[in-house]
Amino acid sequence: MNLRAFLAGCVGLLLPVAASLAAEQAAPARPFAAPDVPVTAPAGAVNGIAQVTVALLVVLVAVFIVAVLVRRFRNLAGGGDGGIEVLAQTALGQRERAVIVRVGEARLLLGVTPGQVTLLHTLPADAHLPGSSSGAPDQAARPSFASLLRKSLGR
Repeated sequence: MNLRAFLAGCVGLLLPVAASLAAEQAAPARPFAAPDVPVTAPAGAVNGIAQVTVALLVVLVAVFIVAVLVRRFRNLAGGGDGGIEVLAQTALGQRERAVIVRVGEARLLLGVTPGQVTLLHTLPADAHLPGSSSGAPDQAARPSFASLLRKSLGR
Protein backbone atom coordinates (compact mmCIF):
# COMPACT_ATOMS: atom_id res chain seq x y z
CA MET A 1 0.00 0.00 0.00
CA ASN A 2 2.72 2.38 0.72
CA LEU A 3 4.20 1.84 -2.70
CA ARG A 4 0.87 2.49 -4.41
CA ALA A 5 0.38 5.70 -2.48
CA PHE A 6 3.90 6.84 -3.35
CA LEU A 7 3.41 6.15 -7.08
CA ALA A 8 0.03 7.91 -7.08
CA GLY A 9 1.62 10.99 -5.45
CA CYS A 10 4.45 11.01 -8.05
CA VAL A 11 2.00 10.75 -10.93
CA GLY A 12 -0.05 13.52 -9.39
CA LEU A 13 3.02 15.75 -9.28
CA LEU A 14 4.25 14.87 -12.77
CA LEU A 15 0.96 15.37 -14.60
CA PRO A 16 0.91 19.21 -14.33
CA VAL A 17 4.59 19.38 -15.41
CA ALA A 18 3.93 17.15 -18.42
CA ALA A 19 0.89 19.22 -19.35
CA SER A 20 2.85 22.48 -19.27
CA LEU A 21 5.64 20.95 -21.39
CA ALA A 22 3.12 19.81 -23.98
CA ALA A 23 1.56 23.28 -24.08
CA GLU A 24 4.99 24.91 -24.66
CA GLN A 25 5.83 22.53 -27.49
CA ALA A 26 2.51 23.27 -29.19
CA ALA A 27 3.12 27.05 -29.03
CA PRO A 28 4.94 28.64 -32.01
CA ALA A 29 8.72 29.02 -31.62
CA ARG A 30 9.90 32.44 -30.55
CA PRO A 31 13.16 33.81 -31.92
CA PHE A 32 16.02 34.30 -29.46
CA ALA A 33 16.83 37.83 -30.61
CA ALA A 34 14.46 40.61 -31.47
CA PRO A 35 14.01 40.89 -35.27
CA ASP A 36 14.74 44.65 -35.35
CA VAL A 37 18.29 44.31 -33.89
CA PRO A 38 20.97 45.15 -36.53
CA VAL A 39 23.35 42.36 -37.45
CA THR A 40 26.43 44.56 -38.10
CA ALA A 41 29.02 45.31 -35.44
CA PRO A 42 28.68 48.59 -33.61
CA ALA A 43 30.97 51.44 -34.70
CA GLY A 44 32.69 51.48 -31.31
CA ALA A 45 34.05 47.95 -31.84
CA VAL A 46 35.56 48.86 -35.22
CA ASN A 47 37.17 51.97 -33.73
CA GLY A 48 38.54 49.88 -30.85
CA ILE A 49 40.18 47.39 -33.23
CA ALA A 50 41.69 50.22 -35.26
CA GLN A 51 43.09 51.85 -32.12
CA VAL A 52 44.65 48.59 -30.95
CA THR A 53 46.21 48.01 -34.39
CA VAL A 54 47.67 51.52 -34.53
CA ALA A 55 49.02 51.20 -30.98
CA LEU A 56 50.68 47.88 -31.86
CA LEU A 57 52.32 49.42 -34.94
CA VAL A 58 53.58 52.39 -32.89
CA VAL A 59 55.13 50.04 -30.32
CA LEU A 60 56.82 47.94 -33.02
CA VAL A 61 58.27 51.03 -34.71
CA ALA A 62 59.52 52.33 -31.34
CA VAL A 63 61.25 49.00 -30.58
CA PHE A 64 62.91 49.04 -34.01
CA ILE A 65 64.16 52.62 -33.55
CA VAL A 66 65.56 51.84 -30.09
CA ALA A 67 67.38 48.77 -31.46
CA VAL A 68 68.99 50.83 -34.24
CA LEU A 69 70.06 53.55 -31.79
CA VAL A 70 71.53 51.03 -29.34
CA ARG A 71 73.52 49.40 -32.13
CA ARG A 72 74.92 52.76 -33.29
CA PHE A 73 75.83 53.94 -29.80
CA ARG A 74 77.51 50.61 -29.03
CA ASN A 75 79.71 51.01 -32.12
CA LEU A 76 80.57 54.59 -31.14
CA ALA A 77 81.46 53.63 -27.57
CA GLY A 78 83.70 50.72 -28.61
CA GLY A 79 85.90 52.83 -30.92
CA GLY A 80 87.83 54.63 -28.15
CA ASP A 81 91.51 54.18 -27.25
CA GLY A 82 90.82 51.69 -24.46
CA GLY A 83 88.31 49.65 -26.48
CA ILE A 84 88.75 46.41 -28.36
CA GLU A 85 89.05 46.74 -32.12
CA VAL A 86 88.96 43.84 -34.56
CA LEU A 87 91.75 44.39 -37.10
CA ALA A 88 91.40 41.24 -39.21
CA GLN A 89 89.67 37.87 -39.13
CA THR A 90 89.46 34.71 -41.20
CA ALA A 91 87.39 31.54 -41.08
CA LEU A 92 89.27 28.35 -40.24
CA GLY A 93 86.25 26.06 -40.31
CA GLN A 94 82.47 26.26 -40.22
CA ARG A 95 82.40 27.76 -36.73
CA GLU A 96 86.05 28.50 -35.98
CA ARG A 97 87.82 31.80 -36.65
CA ALA A 98 91.23 33.36 -36.18
CA VAL A 99 90.95 37.01 -35.19
CA ILE A 100 93.54 39.75 -34.70
CA VAL A 101 92.35 42.33 -32.17
CA ARG A 102 93.89 45.49 -30.81
CA VAL A 103 93.45 46.15 -27.10
CA GLY A 104 95.08 49.47 -26.27
CA GLU A 105 98.52 49.16 -27.87
CA ALA A 106 98.68 45.34 -27.77
CA ARG A 107 97.74 43.21 -30.77
CA LEU A 108 96.54 39.69 -30.07
CA LEU A 109 95.91 36.71 -32.34
CA LEU A 110 92.90 34.84 -30.96
CA GLY A 111 91.37 31.51 -31.86
CA VAL A 112 87.60 31.77 -31.54
CA THR A 113 85.34 28.70 -31.34
CA PRO A 114 81.74 28.41 -30.15
CA GLY A 115 82.94 27.20 -26.76
CA GLN A 116 85.98 29.35 -26.02
CA VAL A 117 88.44 32.06 -27.05
CA THR A 118 92.14 31.17 -26.92
CA LEU A 119 95.14 33.48 -27.12
CA LEU A 120 97.37 32.06 -29.87
CA HIS A 121 100.05 34.74 -30.13
CA THR A 122 100.88 38.29 -29.04
CA LEU A 123 101.97 40.35 -32.03
CA PRO A 124 104.44 43.23 -31.81
CA ALA A 125 102.84 46.68 -31.80
CA ASP A 126 104.76 47.72 -34.92
CA ALA A 127 103.58 44.74 -37.02
CA HIS A 128 101.81 45.89 -40.19
CA LEU A 129 98.56 44.16 -40.90
CA PRO A 130 96.58 44.00 -44.13
CA GLY A 131 93.97 46.72 -44.20
CA SER A 132 95.60 48.79 -41.45
CA SER A 133 96.54 52.37 -42.21
CA SER A 134 100.01 52.41 -40.62
CA GLY A 135 101.49 54.52 -43.36
CA ALA A 136 103.85 51.86 -44.77
CA PRO A 137 105.03 53.07 -48.19
CA ASP A 138 105.08 49.75 -50.06
CA GLN A 139 102.29 47.20 -49.79
CA ALA A 140 104.60 44.24 -50.58
CA ALA A 141 106.48 44.66 -47.28
CA ARG A 142 103.33 44.01 -45.24
CA PRO A 143 102.80 40.40 -44.19
CA SER A 144 99.45 38.89 -45.04
CA PHE A 145 97.06 37.58 -42.42
CA ALA A 146 97.66 34.02 -43.62
CA SER A 147 101.44 34.36 -43.19
CA LEU A 148 100.98 35.84 -39.69
CA LEU A 149 98.71 32.93 -38.80
CA ARG A 150 101.21 30.37 -40.14
CA LYS A 151 104.03 32.09 -38.25
CA SER A 152 102.07 32.10 -34.97
CA LEU A 153 101.25 28.39 -35.38
CA GLY A 154 104.92 27.57 -36.04
CA ARG A 155 104.55 26.45 -39.65
